[in-house]
Amino acid sequence: MLRTSLRDQIAAVASSLRLESVGASLGELVRVGKESERQVSQSSSRTEIDAFVQRMATMTASKARRGRLVFAMDATSSREPSWDQACQIHGEMFEATESLGGLDVQLAYFRGYSECRTSPWMSQARDLLQRMAAVRCQAGQTQIGRILTQAIKETKQAKVNAVVYVGDCVEEDSRRLGDLAGELGLLGVPVFVFHEMGDREAPRARPVFEAIAKRSGGAYCPFDASSPQQLKDLLSAVAVYAAGGRLALEHYGRGKATLVGMLTYQPNPQAA
Repeated sequence: MLRTSLRDQIAAVASSLRLESVGASLGELVRVGKESERQVSQSSSRTEIDAFVQRMATMTASKARRGRLVFAMDATSSREPSWDQACQIHGEMFEATESLGGLDVQLAYFRGYSECRTSPWMSQARDLLQRMAAVRCQAGQTQIGRILTQAIKETKQAKVNAVVYVGDCVEEDSRRLGDLAGELGLLGVPVFVFHEMGDREAPRARPVFEAIAKRSGGAYCPFDASSPQQLKDLLSAVAVYAAGGRLALEHYGRGKATLVGMLTYQPNPQAA
């Protein structure tokens, strides 16, 4: 009886020791588990923060990206005086956008009956002047469709912020021009049409130019070729839009001439 009691006591003590050991092991596992969870949580938080910072850096870089503007002009013989004016005031586009991150410009023009050319993208006024000074206007027909087609191609490769077109007449299928302008509108590329009203045939082109501007989400504005200041203000305003967007254009237009204010209104490209 005594032996049995002693054996039972020894067994009880052993069992108690095993339970304590298991309890200690379980406690250790819980402690390690909590520590691991805390470390994973901290690691996850750091990863999320790093990802957030990276996204913000990307957004900032995107916002600060230089604006891209296609500067297109009719270089047929009737346009020679205005071409010379544009050569003299082209630098205003670059100066007006210095505080907005700068501007890259591609010169596009047509002349004769089949010549339509585009330049490389330029970031310096002197480079644009050099190319414009080398162009001599020639008699021919308008090739606006080729200009718009080139702009579509360019923006599919890298975003184009705006197209400026300076001309006086239209000698092409207006429906095709409207379709191309609509495609630019869907791509988010407004066309700003500056219509020189000096030629007696110029008023006939107005409905077509207005449709191009409306369907692309841009704006139409007639100007007097005898007033270089008008063209200067218009080119500067669109350059500001290309570099800084609509809000920058609205800010630039405050206190400016009515012509600049007209460009702050952009009709719905789907409304045409």
